[in-house]
Amino acid sequence: MRHRLTVEAYTQGILSGDRIILSRAITLIESKLRNDKILAKTVLENILPNSGKSIRVGITGVPGVGKSTFIEAFGKHITSLKKKVAVLTIDPSSKKTAGSILADKTRMEELARDPLAFIRPSASGLSLGGVARSTRETILLCEAAGYEIIIIETVGVGQSETLVKGMSDFFLLLMLAGAGDELQGIKKGIMEMADAVAINKADGANETAAELAVSEYQNALHLFPKSDSDFITKVLTCSALEKFGISSIWELITEYQEATIKNGYFQKNRQAQNLEWMHDYIRQTLEDQFYENSIIKKAIATSENSVKEGNELPVAAAERLLDIFRKTITK
Repeated sequence: MRHRLTVEAYTQGILSGDRIILSRAITLIESKLRNDKILAKTVLENILPNSGKSIRVGITGVPGVGKSTFIEAFGKHITSLKKKVAVLTIDPSSKKTAGSILADKTRMEELARDPLAFIRPSASGLSLGGVARSTRETILLCEAAGYEIIIIETVGVGQSETLVKGMSDFFLLLMLAGAGDELQGIKKGIMEMADAVAINKADGANETAAELAVSEYQNALHLFPKSDSDFITKVLTCSALEKFGISSIWELITEYQEATIKNGYFQKNRQAQNLEWMHDYIRQTLEDQFYENSIIKKAIATSENSVKEGNELPVAAAERLLDIFRKTITK
């Protein structure tokens, strides 16, 4: 087993942009071991002054939209500008085995070989919404390592969009044209969250349908309330395969960054996200403490059987277990 690095080794390695140490630091913060958690907390505190200087871009899209192909093309465009990009992709964990495919690096082979890019696939770990619990900490580590653009890709399982929106500065929704009732098939809530909508695969025979989809989405967006950022959501076409429209999306993101920094929304949004992070951590920690409690572990099997047999209401069983937990922590 590899030995733990010292706090200083982690800190200096991250700040110097050492990709191997950055990877090890991310593994450290993903660990559930108590000693690793203590070490990770100190490392994060050390690098905190060097974080926060990136633009964080959340990307989601309908199934089959070509997210990985798009992210690779988008990432290569960014590195062609001599900027460093980190891609954080969340793979869904199996409920049966808690395993994860973690195949994003194989889907982005060209970007994975780029010295200015860093790709980190992480398992969602069955956390709410399919977003890895340590994603926020990973963002800070990547920023401290000098990555100027952080891309967070959702697994597209409903609530993950809300969670990724809550940790990104700019939220991009990828859509397809000619795939059926587009406006019926996309949730209003996701459309409202988007800072831009990109119609991907706008090439070949699909080009005309893509242009039509732009008009439909643009008309639909006019019906939504004004964004808190005061930035008008735009709809563009692109082809990740033919590298068409990628530069326009990057230009739109930089335009958004400049506008929201100027009107104060950028900083206000980051502050609100940090407060939400704090409350999320409290909820997660309390849940962990509940299920790791030795007395609860003994009592929960009896309660589960009672609920399964219909002898007790789920709410009543939950209240009884919570009462037991409260008594154990007040002793």
